[in-house]
Amino acid sequence: MRVVPPRHIVWSTDSVDLSDPFQRKWYIRQVLLHGCAEDIRSLDLEEVARLLDELKLPPHLDRLWRDFLRERPHA
Repeated sequence: MRVVPPRHIVWSTDSVDLSDPFQRKWYIRQVLLHGCAEDIRSLDLEEVARLLDELKLPPHLDRLWRDFLRERPHA
């Protein structure tokens, strides 16, 4: 599934293939780094939790996401 991401998240390409695991992980990282609340709401938080170790976020964002994911109510 190809998406056209907002320019504030991805500025190096016109589209991202979310069916490609590498591009999907890269896109999720970009959203966590540069996205606004609306962009982050579009992510699957279970997927973010599964991928967090692989995303190599800066330490302050990694801590923020780990704390948030640990504290949120599970459905």
